[in-house]
Amino acid sequence: MMEASVTDEPSSLTILCVDDEANILSSLRRTLRTNGYRVLTALSAREGLATLEQAQVHLVISDMRMPEMDGAAFLEQVRQRWPDTVRLLLTGYADIPSIIQAINKGEIYRYVAKPWDDQDLQLTVRSALERMLLVQQKRALEAQVHQQNEALAQLNAELEAKVIERTSDLNAAHAKLKKNYLNSIKVFSNLMELRGGNLNGHSRTMADLARRTAANMGLQETLQQDVFVAGLLHDIGQIGLSDEILKRPVGRLSEDELVLYRRHPVLGEMALMSQDDMQGVASLIRSHHERYDGRGFPDGLSGDAISTAAGILIVVEAYLDMQAGNLSQAKLTAPEARAMISRGRGTQFNPEVVDVFLQIAVNAAPATDSPCVLLSTAELLPGMVIARDLLTRDGIVLLSAEHVLTEKLIHLLQQREKRDGSNMMLPIKLETKL
Repeated sequence: MMEASVTDEPSSLTILCVDDEANILSSLRRTLRTNGYRVLTALSAREGLATLEQAQVHLVISDMRMPEMDGAAFLEQVRQRWPDTVRLLLTGYADIPSIIQAINKGEIYRYVAKPWDDQDLQLTVRSALERMLLVQQKRALEAQVHQQNEALAQLNAELEAKVIERTSDLNAAHAKLKKNYLNSIKVFSNLMELRGGNLNGHSRTMADLARRTAANMGLQETLQQDVFVAGLLHDIGQIGLSDEILKRPVGRLSEDELVLYRRHPVLGEMALMSQDDMQGVASLIRSHHERYDGRGFPDGLSGDAISTAAGILIVVEAYLDMQAGNLSQAKLTAPEARAMISRGRGTQFNPEVVDVFLQIAVNAAPATDSPCVLLSTAELLPGMVIARDLLTRDGIVLLSAEHVLTEKLIHLLQQREKRDGSNMMLPIKLETKL
């Protein structure tokens, strides 16, 4: 089991480079050490396996053509014995069958061609390690949910005689799990948006508009939730993109940068692919840059090949990107963006989605909130319930709707208020105002 976490510094991450040419290993070590990684080397596959038995390695870079054991066979053994170690293939030969064999047997993350570009290699390694850390975070979340489910099952067994009395408690616990799941998704979405630029608040707004559109189109409730979660996480694949790419409109990216940018829907799908209950969300993320006329990416889908749920995300993202200036230097007003969406009806966008979305966008106020009253931190009492998401000025969710205040939390809010020199007003549900 890998012990790295999302808080690790690069110096705590270990890379093993395996190649039968010493000069190649020296070059790899020099390139990767500039990023602060600990770099180990091996001149053969057998030496590499011996190193893996002795040291904790997070990522392996292996040459394809090596004596005794080639890269495909070596990486297959690494996958079997150390499945959490990320695997990259280094090849200087246009040997497609061998590359396919390595991908199938060794389940490599990516292959890198010789001679490599140092920046591309560093970016690939960084992306691979970030994906590894995201997988670990996902496992930790699954373990927490599994532990909570086991606790509920044990409680249900012990209280079988009181099942009727406890039904309401179990329903409340299930609702809490669902709420915690969505809150965890929101927190992760916020972490992605902390990179700044035009990202702040984008995912929250997109998720809200997409879910309302899905509801008005009569989509099933489970699909509405998938649309909402996909709206929050649709840009997860952009984690590996550089700040230089993210801060510029798509229309001003170079050809090479555009190639990297257009991979983010696929990377987003890959990040969620191993989680069974997120398969629907992963599929929607992959398709959120397709076009109704087939000129989108990454798959060039068209017409009915694009699901209605994905078509909703496509329309909403375009609408928000037009206003944020993410597509071109000029930022459109909301009416101008709606006019552009209307002009794309039947070409860029699903016409049925456009018709419903435009009705919602005209009255794009947030969904109806619970009746509430605004209170200062000095007026807060334990047991009060937040009526709607409490956002920072940057659009980051500070407290989610339905959060119950505790004495400790109130104290933390008051401390934050003093530290920032601000006056906070919290929306509190009327029925919980004590």
